[in-house]
Amino acid sequence: MRPLPIPESVLSMMTRKYISTAAAFALLACLLSPAKASFAQDTAKTPAQPRLTLPEVVERLTERNAERAAALSGYRSERTYQIDYKGIPSAMHAEMVVDLNYSAPSTEDFKVVSQSGSKLLIDLVLKRLLESERESHDDKNRDGVQITDRNYNFTMLDSQEVVDGCSYVLGVEPKAPSKFLFRGRIWVDDKDFAVCRIEAEPAKNPSFWIKKTEIHHSFMKVGDFWLPAQNTSVSHIRLDGHATLTIKYGNYEVQTTHALNMHAPQP
Repeated sequence: MRPLPIPESVLSMMTRKYISTAAAFALLACLLSPAKASFAQDTAKTPAQPRLTLPEVVERLTERNAERAAALSGYRSERTYQIDYKGIPSAMHAEMVVDLNYSAPSTEDFKVVSQSGSKLLIDLVLKRLLESERESHDDKNRDGVQITDRNYNFTMLDSQEVVDGCSYVLGVEPKAPSKFLFRGRIWVDDKDFAVCRIEAEPAKNPSFWIKKTEIHHSFMKVGDFWLPAQNTSVSHIRLDGHATLTIKYGNYEVQTTHALNMHAPQP
């Protein structure tokens, strides 16, 4: 479902996002997006912020993602891809460790550090997933994967103070079917106005062989930027099988063009 260039640039910056998944018989969908980390909040000492309307939340989400994208010059990270397929003809497992170097606004250099397990899953799923992510960051696709009102219709599902700050829950529906977009729910942080979590499905089924794909994507804060933490995507296959793809992100090294003040007080 994931971008958000993958950071906030990265879901679009991370809002991007992006995001993703499939099985041995099919490719996988992709998606990506921005991110968030938890922090404790002492409600006894900190006055509650006024709750914002849906248009205000979407406007601030768009503005903050644009600010983060402009300040991000690049980053390096390590990813571990794991896929488990159960079904016809047999159960299979594959794993791949990848170093990623990203340069704004859209250059990604993937280096496979190691790979093991089923060559079929590595070639037909994991390597194609990397190609799909590169494609989502092409100039012709970059604007179309961002979480904005240009690409999505939003609804307010919940708005209340919570401990981790992800207090706005929005329903998202793509305005056009695309393998780079998703439909479902996003959680938005009430201080940084970044996406904390995504629960969704691809806006467009990536293959006839896939009945349904469920995407769960979480983000963490690295400096001023919200970057992917983990993606778990489960695809249900028509031949009575399923594939579970897990991507773990970490070891971020972020380069910036300037510092950000992402905690300006709300009016």
